[in-house]
Amino acid sequence: MGTSLLICDYSYHSKPFVQNHRAGLTNYLFRLQTEGSCKVYCRGREYNVQTGDLILLKPGEDYALEVIDTDHSGRMSSGDYYIFCEGTWIDEWWSRTTRPVVHNIGVDEKLLRLWQNLLIEKRRGPLEESSEIMDYLLKGLCLYIDRAIAENTQSNRTGFAALRLKRFIEEHATVTFKLEEAAKYAGLSLSRSVRLFKDYYGMTMIGYATEIRLNAALERMKYSSMTLENIAETCGFSSYSYFHRVFRAKFGISPNVYRAKEGGG
Repeated sequence: MGTSLLICDYSYHSKPFVQNHRAGLTNYLFRLQTEGSCKVYCRGREYNVQTGDLILLKPGEDYALEVIDTDHSGRMSSGDYYIFCEGTWIDEWWSRTTRPVVHNIGVDEKLLRLWQNLLIEKRRGPLEESSEIMDYLLKGLCLYIDRAIAENTQSNRTGFAALRLKRFIEEHATVTFKLEEAAKYAGLSLSRSVRLFKDYYGMTMIGYATEIRLNAALERMKYSSMTLENIAETCGFSSYSYFHRVFRAKFGISPNVYRAKEGGG
């Protein structure tokens, strides 16, 4: 399958801790700092690793970790998810591009879920764990790491903020959300978010959410037997009457007529 997950775990340190691989790693190491801070030594330099920093190292590289600093409250704290892995697919993935040793990608919830699922599968033990599931999860983690790095290394900070707004809307469009929540996720004021999104994507945030909701509704109308009222509700529309009005404005026909033409339900 091309991947082998050797170790996957979470660690938390509230006391001084030192880990030393100065002789060189024997496998790939992925490590995401989820809270607190630490110091990492590799490639002949020292890195002050903060929450949200991702560390990527290959076999043969020297590596040492120190947890010695305290946080703003005077308490020592360092938490991280880490993986040791190997395999032909990992070799090929690693060689595709040059990645930074340490890069801040934030504590991304989707990335954490992948990591947590890998950890749970690994903890099942050799009698229950599925190597096929772990293979797919590990490949997904690697690919998502590349996306996270790409999205967080855009030279234009404004463009990155616009992208975070877009991602938030894509993830929350089919549930009720407030524009203030999207703005907070992007680290912007509401007024700045509204202007920025329109400048970058040529439509309002509500307009983009509506496009996503309508596309979701079209799929459910075609391939499910859900009532139109239920479809409207589960696709994020505040009421069926609002869904009906928006749908007719977009497609020129009512939801009922569209479903009848498509043979859905």
